[in-house]
Amino acid sequence: MTTSALAPEPAPRSPRRGAGGDYAPLLRRISAAGLMDRRPVYYAVRLGLVGAAFVAGWVAFFGIGDSWWTLLVAAFMAVTFAQVALVMHDVAHRQVFRLRRPTELVGRLAGNAGIGLGYGWWQDKHTRHHANPNHEELDPDVAPDILVWSQQQARSSRGLPRLIGRAQAFLFFPLLLLEGLNLHLAGVRALADRSVKQRGWEGALLFGHFALYLTALFAVLPADKALAFLAVHQGLFGLYMGCIFAPNHKGMPTMTGDDRPDYLRRQVLTSRNVRGGTLTDIALGGLNYQIEHHLFPSMPTPNLRHAQVIVREYCTEIGVPYHETGLISSYREALRHLHQVGAPLRTPDRDPALIGGGGK
Repeated sequence: MTTSALAPEPAPRSPRRGAGGDYAPLLRRISAAGLMDRRPVYYAVRLGLVGAAFVAGWVAFFGIGDSWWTLLVAAFMAVTFAQVALVMHDVAHRQVFRLRRPTELVGRLAGNAGIGLGYGWWQDKHTRHHANPNHEELDPDVAPDILVWSQQQARSSRGLPRLIGRAQAFLFFPLLLLEGLNLHLAGVRALADRSVKQRGWEGALLFGHFALYLTALFAVLPADKALAFLAVHQGLFGLYMGCIFAPNHKGMPTMTGDDRPDYLRRQVLTSRNVRGGTLTDIALGGLNYQIEHHLFPSMPTPNLRHAQVIVREYCTEIGVPYHETGLISSYREALRHLHQVGAPLRTPDRDPALIGGGGK
């Protein structure tokens, strides 16, 4: 595992047109339009608003005190925690700071200290995802864990994934209620990896967050309300995070083995954009322009909407499919894919790979 900053633009080396060089002309158009330029005022305002909302949530929590009304605060803080995670995402991509040191400092303060999400673990995982999105052997986001993402993974699954895989489309959103806890635990588990840099700081900030968070809950609230607050806050945080990231790639084509097209196609063909206005942009943190974000990871979020016009037109010119749909339709496509993937587990008698040998 490495904790180096996310690569700004892992573009192909060859500037030639054709299978390996279609990205370079697009990058020139984007650069000529000034869309790679930084947006310091935007990020100053955004970081300020998200920080103010984060503080306001804790002020409300302490102000309301021993009351079931704090569950409304828990719901509000689930949203603010996710917005902090989105800020951490943009910081890690060097959309905010050009230099490594302030990037890692703010990333760890926002992630580890602010919301208990391990910056080093997430950065490594996200870097590998960007390099090979939806590649079953190379993208950790589609590695078989609790869910399976292809029928091949379904056939070879064992234990809990095999059991859940049969009905995973129906269980997907309920399982997201546990995603907040999973994110916290993943950051802690990563501390055992000696290749993680600054493990001392990572661990100190993570456990410092957990200690202060739990102390605040059980100091202000009796045990029953504290546990209810914990369940609502972390459950809705995980659900919201899943709803932000699920539309991006779930249900889009997956790859295996040596199936790795050129950079532009690797990013466009595996990504899905979500249509919407300002509210969608805010709720999804700009990740609704997933195609543009994957093509230009260090592009400031407010520029993605403008880049979309250029990218979509260019994809039409070179004959690359560009997929965009509404938010509800994106979830429908993802759930349909999950249901189809689990088909071999629901009807093993009809799948030769599963007859008598459980996939052998």
